[in-house]
Amino acid sequence: MTLLSVNVNKVAVLRNSRGGAEPSVVAAAEAAIRAGAGGITVHPRPDQRHIRPADVHALAAVVAGRVEYNLEGNPFAPPRPGYPGFMALVDAVRPTQATLVPDGDGQLTSDHGFDLARDAERLRPLVAQLKAWGVRVSLFMDAGAADLSLAAGMGVDRIELYTGPYAEAHAAGDARAEIGRCAATAAEARSLGLGVNAGHDLSQANLGDFLRGVPGVLEVSIGHALFGEALHDGLGPTVQAYRAILQAAPAGA
Repeated sequence: MTLLSVNVNKVAVLRNSRGGAEPSVVAAAEAAIRAGAGGITVHPRPDQRHIRPADVHALAAVVAGRVEYNLEGNPFAPPRPGYPGFMALVDAVRPTQATLVPDGDGQLTSDHGFDLARDAERLRPLVAQLKAWGVRVSLFMDAGAADLSLAAGMGVDRIELYTGPYAEAHAAGDARAEIGRCAATAAEARSLGLGVNAGHDLSQANLGDFLRGVPGVLEVSIGHALFGEALHDGLGPTVQAYRAILQAAPAGA
């Protein structure tokens, strides 16, 4: 069954809007794990707009020996006051997986994958270091991206398909073209020995259709929609609803 990794960034956004320690990202992660989540995801940005380095360490202690831990971030982002740099955070907590994302400070959210023709040589030594630390490496990639062979050649374990365009097309009523692009890219990745994850704007409304159209997805990382739905239905029931969708996915998905 596809693993559900719950992204708790939005809990930190709410906490930071008021100051203090509530709502607690640790308590949210605990609730998600109790409800059956198979992983916890965070994306600590240099501007600390949501998840902070202290959260990364606190969550590492919560998930240890229980579920997977996935750190997302830009490996090229340099250290700055209060933020040691993405690679330093990974080194400190040694998560299950590092998902490398080419986002800049000015982006509201991740909205594109790597251009490997441009970035592969810069990524290569960083991937090697992550692998030496025993961390699984995933690259955030667009559906239809070229040069996936470069990812395989540098030792990357997985790609994460950026599913924002799919979600937009699904909401507009016709996702056939986008699901085809995702399926073709996933098939190419698997042919190169790469696992396939997916994330961004996946929700209860579109996740089932995505998994039926893109078989073999190993992990989905979901945060924004999940916590929006949880405001109405509760976090535990919402996580369980996602697990029911994953369990109902076709064999091999």
